[in-house]
Formats: sequence, structure tokens, C-alpha cells
Amino acid sequence: MLWQALTTVRDLGRLHDIASILIRYGFGDMVRRMGLANALEKAGRALHWSDAQEFAHLPPPARVRRALEDMGPTFVKLGQVLATRVDLFEPEWITEFSKLQDSAPPLPYDALRQQLTEDLGAPPEDIFAAFDPVPVAAASIAQVHRARLKDGSEVVIKVRRPGIRPVIEADLRWLARLAELAEAQSPELRGFHPQEVVRQFSRSLRNELDFAVECRNAERIAENFAGYADPDEPLGGPGDLSAEAAAEPPPPAGPVIVIPRVYWQWSGERVCVQTFIDGISGRRLAALDQAGLDRKMLARRGARAVLKMIVEDGFFHADPHPGNVFYLPGNRIAFIDFGMVGRLSELRRDQLTRLLLGLVKHDSARVADVMLDWTGNAAVDEDGLTLEIQAFVEQYHGVALKQLKLGGMLSDLVAILRQHQLELPADLSLLIKAFISLEGMGRELDPDFEMASEAMPMLEQAMRARYAPAAVLKRGWHAASEVFSLLAGLPRDLSRLLRAARRGRLEVHIDVLHLKRVGNQLDSAANRLVVGIVVAALIVGSSIVMTVPGGPSLLGLPLFGLLGFLGAVAGSLWLLLSIWRSGKADRE
Repeated sequence: MLWQALTTVRDLGRLHDIASILIRYGFGDMVRRMGLANALEKAGRALHWSDAQEFAHLPPPARVRRALEDMGPTFVKLGQVLATRVDLFEPEWITEFSKLQDSAPPLPYDALRQQLTEDLGAPPEDIFAAFDPVPVAAASIAQVHRARLKDGSEVVIKVRRPGIRPVIEADLRWLARLAELAEAQSPELRGFHPQEVVRQFSRSLRNELDFAVECRNAERIAENFAGYADPDEPLGGPGDLSAEAAAEPPPPAGPVIVIPRVYWQWSGERVCVQTFIDGISGRRLAALDQAGLDRKMLARRGARAVLKMIVEDGFFHADPHPGNVFYLPGNRIAFIDFGMVGRLSELRRDQLTRLLLGLVKHDSARVADVMLDWTGNAAVDEDGLTLEIQAFVEQYHGVALKQLKLGGMLSDLVAILRQHQLELPADLSLLIKAFISLEGMGRELDPDFEMASEAMPMLEQAMRARYAPAAVLKRGWHAASEVFSLLAGLPRDLSRLLRAARRGRLEVHIDVLHLKRVGNQLDSAANRLVVGIVVAALIVGSSIVMTVPGGPSLLGLPLFGLLGFLGAVAGSLWLLLSIWRSGKADRE
């Protein structure tokens, strides 16, 4: 199958690079089992197996992370997506994947100017009052330049690297093929669901290549925060203000949460023009004290903002790491880079609310119900899983609210699912990763930060809103409409069913799990039986021919009898090899 996939010389060269890197980091056995070595040797590409000992001393998570870095930007971004799959990987793997940083040497402005002119509709010098040809940041997909509009507004221009899409599409093709081979050939990798992970990653990366999608995400989040005000300003309420804080005038008014404005007249698939955020990066925490900003207030405001996106809006920034957060005067917060976002349906938000309230209030039955809902139709020992979840929740009974670490509790719950070989839906994987990152940022800002205390009022408000009379009436009306539609269509469906039965065209389709595999096994068994009968016939017929005098001979033996015996030997060898392969596949 892999040999048939070798369609172009370009892809073959890329496969050679990937296989060489895997061998260098000690994954040569995987290269052999996936058939990559044989395919490349047939194509005349030699692999250097002697490089396998170079990084053998590193633990497997570190070797995988280093290999992803060497394989290029597509694989670095794959590692960043894997860092969100806390349901599939142990914490040490998540830690290594989280170290992957997307950076690349900047392209010279001359290499970008023609494409930028095409996308803007005119040369940058004609559109902007000032344009800095030196990028302020550069990554594998894009780089960012500063500019000033003719009305004096400062903006940033995110430009996609020329020719990057064909390169990424080639890598995605090989990732899909490698995932298919890994799932088919490697029992160890099959548990990580490589094909599903690659499908999720491909969707995410293709969206990231289209800057118009990122711009629409930014506008949607900006709309959700329109008119948003901090529910508890200043920190601790008016009664907790110190004399010095009360004497100082408040900072200039402005939105508490800032989302960059998109200039759509110049934005599109390959370029994005947004307002420049002049603030302190989340990576420069020491600068916050120098600027006189309140770390405690920033931690609380950031937590409330992300919780609002998750619990109320169901549309959230899925990668809130320090590089995507800026702190502004007046203890305001700005979010940037909306290439990766998460979406939660109303059902998911309700499940999340019930789960977090169950953790905070030590309601093990509520937590177990939600976790079982998340497992879907997967085969699971419900009694065993429920007992483990109840034991986990009850160990926090009597623990003060401020001592609860919701991010760590969610990670431990996911570890329980992982032990039962269950996985979370993709939207929940992004959510939990964002939640853990949020709590970590909050504690970096304020060591006394209490995520549970911040989440509790919003969760209770969401639960009250769910059971408010208007909300209950709306859900009841929706359910009644669905029942009425079902009843209204019932006579028509029954009529069609009876008509099909009268005509003898009533069909019942039964989908039996693994039925195709059973059919293949029966077919293989039948083939072996036929070969066995033919071999037996050849042996008997050749024995009779050997006793008949006359006819051609070879080495003093009747030629046809000798050929019959040779055919029987070949058939026997094939039969033994087929049985051995079948037994090996069953053991795996």
C-alpha cells in the first residue's frame, strides 16, 4: 500500500527525510514495521541505520519532541495539537509537546513584497503612511510587520509565507498515510488513534492557513465582549480599597478585555491587518511590577474572561498561553492570535457546568454521570469507572475551596479515562488544555490565585440561568415541537413502510461489528482449504505417475511426477507461511 502511495519524486524525498529522522532518534523499528524501509530501498534511497544510537540516551517523550522539531513546521504544529490531547498522553508527554515553539528565520521583505501587493491591492507604500520592512515576529507559516495608517492608527500586518501551502499539503498527505500505516501495523500506536489525531490536526492547520478564518474568529469574540464589564471592580470590592488606592484617581476608562480590530479592506486568506496592541507580553511578568499593574486583578480578570468564553459563549480562545496575552494600562487584558479556537454546544456547556460544580461541591454522582456521558458509545466498565470517579472526588471532601486546583483535578479525571482506554471528544480536549493553561497563568501572576473561587459564581449563575422559567419554557417548547413533528410524520412513514412490505421490497440492514473482518478470515480459510486439497491431489497423482513406466524423465525419474511433487512442495510452503502469518496477526 505504501509503495502505491509513492506518486511523486517530491513526496518520495520527503518520506526519506522523515524516515531518516525517525531512525536518528531511535525509532528504526517503527520504520521497519510500517514498511518505510522496504519502500525506500526499492526506490534506491539508502537509510543510515548507524545513526540510531545518537539520541538513544534520551527518554522517549524527549526523543519524539526532538524528532518533531527536526521534521519541520508541520510536525511542530502537530506536536502542539498533541499537547491538547491530555486524554491520550501521559503528563510527561504533554510536558514535552508543550515545549514545542513555532519559530523560523524571517524572510527578506523583497520575497514578500509582490504577494503583499497582490493581496493589499496596491504597494504597501501607497496604502500605509509608514511600513516597517523588518518583521517584529516570524513563524513557520507567517511573519508580522508593523505599519501606520494614514489616519495615524498603528497596525500589524500578518503575512503568509509565499509557497507555504503546497509544502504543508505535501506533509499532510504523508501524515495521513503514515497514520494509516501506524494504525494498521503497530499495536502500540493504535491506542493513540493516529488517524483521528491527524484528521483533527489537518482541519486545524488548514484553518490556520486561512487568515480570513482567524479574522472572523477575532470579530466573533470581540462581539461577545462588547459591553463587557468586570463584575468586581476594583479588586475585592469598594470596602477593601486601601487609603492609597482610594486617593488615586482611576485610570482612563476603556474596555477591560481588548480584542484587536480587523481592517477587512486589506485582510483576506494570505494577509491580516489588525490593530497594534501596545502592551506588556505575558512572558514579561517582571515588567508588570515596573508598570504599576496589579497582578492579582490581572489574574482574576483573565480567568473571568476565559470562563465567560467557555461557559457563557461556547466559543473560546483555545491557546491562551503567555505569548498570546498582553497586559495594558488600567489592568486591562488583550488577547491576540485566534487561529485556534474551541467551540462548545449548549449540551457540552451544560455538561461542563455540572462537572465543575460537582468537583467544587464534592458531588461524585454528578461528576460520574457527566464523565459517562463523555465516553459516548465506547465499551466501558461503567461500575468500575463510576467507583474510581467517586473515590477520586471523595478524597477532596472537606478540602477548603481555595485549596482546590481545578486544572489538576480535571487532569486526574482524564487520567482515569485514559486508564480505561477511553478518549474525550476533540472539543473537550481543547477545552481542558485551555483550562489547565489558564490556571497555570493565573498562578504565575498571583501565587494565591484560586481558580475554584473565580469559577464558582459563574457556574452557579449558569446553572440558575438554565433552570430559569424562561429557559425551561424554551426547552419545553423545543421538545414539544420535535414530538409534534415526529407525530405529524408518523402516518406518512407507516404508509411508506406498509407499501414497501406489500411490494416485497422491505429490507432490513444489520450492521454487525467486525463482520468484514470475519468474512475476510473465512475467505482466507477457504483459500487455504482449497490449496490443501490441491496439494493432496498433486501428491496422490504424482505418486501414481511415478509408478507408470515410459514417458519423459529427469534424473532417472518421471518428469511429470517430479513436477507434481515440486508443485506440492511449493503449495505446502505457501500454506504454512499463510498459517504462520494469520497466527501472528491474531496475537497482535
